[in-house]
Amino acid sequence: MSRTFLDDQSSKNAQTKREIIRLCIQNNTHSIADFSHGLGISVPTITKLIGELIEEGFLQDEGKLGTAGGRRPIIYGLNPEAGYFVGVDVARHHFHMAVCNFKGEVVHFIKDIEFVLEASEESIKNMSARIKEEVGSVGIDCNKILGVGVSLSGRVNPEKGYSLTYFVSEDIPLTAAFTQQLGVPVSVDNDSRAMAFGEYMHLGKNASKDLIFINLSWGLGMGMILDGHLYYGKSGFSGEIGHFPLLDNELICRCGKVGCLETGASGSALHRMVIEKLRQGRKSSLSTIFLTKGDVELEEILQAIREEDVLAIECIGEIGETLGRGVAGVINIFNPGLVVIGGRLIVGKDYLRLPIKTAVNKLSLSRVTSDTKIRLSELGGRAASIGNCLLSRAKILGLM
Repeated sequence: MSRTFLDDQSSKNAQTKREIIRLCIQNNTHSIADFSHGLGISVPTITKLIGELIEEGFLQDEGKLGTAGGRRPIIYGLNPEAGYFVGVDVARHHFHMAVCNFKGEVVHFIKDIEFVLEASEESIKNMSARIKEEVGSVGIDCNKILGVGVSLSGRVNPEKGYSLTYFVSEDIPLTAAFTQQLGVPVSVDNDSRAMAFGEYMHLGKNASKDLIFINLSWGLGMGMILDGHLYYGKSGFSGEIGHFPLLDNELICRCGKVGCLETGASGSALHRMVIEKLRQGRKSSLSTIFLTKGDVELEEILQAIREEDVLAIECIGEIGETLGRGVAGVINIFNPGLVVIGGRLIVGKDYLRLPIKTAVNKLSLSRVTSDTKIRLSELGGRAASIGNCLLSRAKILGLM
């Protein structure tokens, strides 16, 4: 692609073009008069810049707006084929991958691509090759990829590009290692924040500007949208709700401390509860698996919940009740308009959601709770991958 405003970080025209793109993302389409009014810039200047964006391939003429009378204005919107963004959500034994077009529409989603990422340059090289292979397999030219977003569990500093979970070296940030292999700008973020951003953008104009996303997976994380912006904290490590010292259970958390909320509300906690009850002789559809292997995988427990196994449902209800205590505290502190529960454990649906709401109603301030809605994620397992695509787009376009 020839030089465009994406390569220009300083000129006033480039910044105005970014603002035009931002308005299209927010409103889908706009007329020249709308752009002029929204940005406080003269019609001739807006007309010139829109012409350049069309020539560069970022905007397209969407036809004339239907009106009740008078001259119908031409409206403009993003060209979906201007480029693509790839979102990669790294899990323990696999990764999910989404591809979004320039408008932010998901054109491909590939789940459970088997790969174990390790903290080494060789592993990053191999994963990058796998990403390129998957992009090619869905018929997209890698030269049309404008950016890649990668999410990881644990502590991630997006500004410096480091992950404490996948730390290569002081001299090589994870972003630099991926960028070198993929040949496009790469950003990294925590998976819970990526989920929060994906859900927020998915809701569009219906989204609350203060949204809390709870990632209930093997661990427990949180992403926060405050006043319409992702909240990172001083070092980029915000959202560690799993390590809030809320419980008096004397269980040692993976962080080395005791009493962390994650020890009572997470996939690892669910796994421990089920195993303990099976050892006590409780009957379940999981009993045969446990007697055969001496263990039960988390995915097998989640499948038992889907099949309405009584023991599994009982345990997911305990998880919900404990998580509800944490959510009640979050609501009291942040007073969000919406709390979204996502992650692998939401297969529990109402068996999970209702105990959460009961605990919140019991423990949070009623005046605060009345303004907060609680619901399960609409994007489900796609949330982080889609969020990564849209985070990459926002950063490439200089919108955050």
